[in-house]
Amino acid sequence: MTPLVEEPTATGGWPFFRMTNKQQIRRALLLLALLSLAFGGLSYRLVDLQVFRHDELSAKAEQNTQHEFWQAPRRGDILDMNGNILATSVEVRTVCADPSLIGSFQPLVAHALAPLLNVNEADLAQRLTPRLVRDAKGVIYTNNLHYVRLAKNVSDATWQEIVAAMTNLTFGVDEKMLPRAQKDFVRTLRNYAVFSEPDQMRVYPNGSLASQVIGFPAAAEQKISGRLVTQIVGCDGIELALQKQLSGVAGWKVTETDRAQHELVALRDEDVHPRDGLNVVLTIDSVVQHIVEIALADALQKHTPRSITGIVMRPKTGEILAMVSLPNYDPNQPNTITPETRNRVITDVVEPGSTFKIVVVSGALNNGVIKLTDQFYCEEGHFAFAGKILHDHEPYGILSAESIITKSSNIGAAKIGIKLGADNLYDYALDYGFGQRTGIPLPGEARGFLYPVKDWSKVSIAQIPMGHGVAVTRLQMLYAMAAIANDGWLMRPMIVSRLQDRDGNVVQRYAPERVRQVIGEKADLDMIEALKTVPTKDGTAPDAAMKDYVVAGKTGTAQKAENGSYAPGKYVSSFIGFFPADNPELCISIVMDEPKEGYYGGKVCGPVFRDIAERCASYLNIPPDPNLMTNATSLVVENGAHKL
Repeated sequence: MTPLVEEPTATGGWPFFRMTNKQQIRRALLLLALLSLAFGGLSYRLVDLQVFRHDELSAKAEQNTQHEFWQAPRRGDILDMNGNILATSVEVRTVCADPSLIGSFQPLVAHALAPLLNVNEADLAQRLTPRLVRDAKGVIYTNNLHYVRLAKNVSDATWQEIVAAMTNLTFGVDEKMLPRAQKDFVRTLRNYAVFSEPDQMRVYPNGSLASQVIGFPAAAEQKISGRLVTQIVGCDGIELALQKQLSGVAGWKVTETDRAQHELVALRDEDVHPRDGLNVVLTIDSVVQHIVEIALADALQKHTPRSITGIVMRPKTGEILAMVSLPNYDPNQPNTITPETRNRVITDVVEPGSTFKIVVVSGALNNGVIKLTDQFYCEEGHFAFAGKILHDHEPYGILSAESIITKSSNIGAAKIGIKLGADNLYDYALDYGFGQRTGIPLPGEARGFLYPVKDWSKVSIAQIPMGHGVAVTRLQMLYAMAAIANDGWLMRPMIVSRLQDRDGNVVQRYAPERVRQVIGEKADLDMIEALKTVPTKDGTAPDAAMKDYVVAGKTGTAQKAENGSYAPGKYVSSFIGFFPADNPELCISIVMDEPKEGYYGGKVCGPVFRDIAERCASYLNIPPDPNLMTNATSLVVENGAHKL
């Protein structure tokens, strides 16, 4: 009979249980192998993330949560000598958007914002739409667009309207019935999809007043932390010359943000505040500047020259109270800025004509080779020298050295130059500052042309004394005349008075600077006596005479050189003078390029000088000349006695 239960084998154990144990062992070993493989892969992954790719992943994490914010400094103001604002920066906003938070609602957002931003609705919708881009492998995907700039220089009032428009966006559905995720999307779109950044805009409250001195701005952009940052940079004038002082120093903060890009102040790592730019205080007096601009505008309309310039300087200090060149521009309107609106006072060079006679006559007086009473035969208006014929505008015979200035005789000046000698004439011209920049802190100043004696032709010694064969800027010519008004001392032209912080504390002050003494006191007094005769009935500028002040000055009428020869009918006309002649307070230059309705310097520029001088004297309370007041009182007494 077969047993119901299998007998144990000789080796011990039951066959069924032996088979079961082997299967369990295999399964256990397989599970162990799988677990070992899984833990090995996990360990490798951890080592890879924590060790091998630590730097890479840390950088990515910081990009997602840590941001650097650039903090722009406020650009300094430009002020006139009395503290009136000529250029300033006002706070505005730059409106930006995060298209990734807008989804497919670009048309809706564009429709709400386009009227407020004054932009085309279709163009705005396109800018808010993420674009398809192709990577290096040719795979096309939607770019992760988180930042786009919509508009600059937006006022606070307009920004508040934009906030209200975004808050009131409607989506055509009952938002209460939306799922939670869609409600969160709508809330994020309204609150965070459109945002603003602080910015500043350069403003010129007086429009074109002193525009070429002040200059104009431009916006320079750079990318910081993935965002475009705009800086104001100067392009001309003081805005450019003192860019470093005006711009200040930027600040920054490094901080962490949450998912909505809000700063977590507690996790801020760095916070460096910006240092605002310094205010620049000019020597320009806005009232004097306005007086000159109005007078030149009237002359521009009357004589229609290609351009007209005017400068007012204090000869004792070199301070420039006004510098004008018409046509000019309005820095608030960039479309008005053209090459024709450049600052011709310092950029353009011309032959000075007869105003240059002050150099040769003062030099000859200083060297003692002539006296004011010395007589010169002026050849009745035609003088043959070195194969050339020199001309006077009138056929003069014998003139004294003083009368050569009074009548502005070219031939007389040429003969004085020959007597002084080429080397001495060149040295005096160089000492007066010709052929070199004055050092005024404005960009674009020209040197002019003063050739060394070795490059002169045989006729140069006769032509240069009358202002031919040399080219100067308007500022250089005034610079020289102001030296005669200042006891022969050349003063560095000043356009900047001081730098100060926003609280008015002076950071740097600029003092008047003597350059050199060109002529001595005796020669200087003689030269002034000669220049006093020019604005008289016997001189070339009777229309420059003032009622209550003695004026000293010199006219210039230079034929323009074009293509190597003198152009018929084209002249540069000028008058440069100072008053009161015996104690000068102001030195004024007026220059017209190709005036119509007359071209002699005394005739077209003399009245403009007088108009400006009288208005400035009244505004600045310059005491009347005591000699003229004494003469006027005596005349009144005599007339009264006669009537009796």
